[in-house]
Amino acid sequence: MNPTTLKGACHCGAVTFEADTPIEPAKRCNCSYCRRRGAVMSPPFTRDKLRILSGEDDLALYQFNTQVAQHFFCKHCGIYTFHQTRSNPQEWRVNLGCIDGVDAYALASTVADGASSSVVRDA
Repeated sequence: MNPTTLKGACHCGAVTFEADTPIEPAKRCNCSYCRRRGAVMSPPFTRDKLRILSGEDDLALYQFNTQVAQHFFCKHCGIYTFHQTRSNPQEWRVNLGCIDGVDAYALASTVADGASSSVVRDA
């Protein structure tokens, strides 16, 4: 798993960022939030590997269930860009659909069982 610098943006381009992480192994999650957003996520990395290049003030935060995970999205176009994980708050992941030149749906990905680790029913 050799990290590379991934460059990405939300749909409208207000939020741009870089992350030092490999593309694979990609991951999906079956919790209620991830099922609905349909994102394919990068392997985990530490916060110091994420650089917000523009639009930090354009980010909104969404939290649910245990309020530990921090899901960031552009408040203009609504695209999920990256998040801090609940299972290990030291880890972050980016939405590979936001990464320049990457077809996230062409990547093999495993599914994390976030639904079974939810505290709130049906979360």
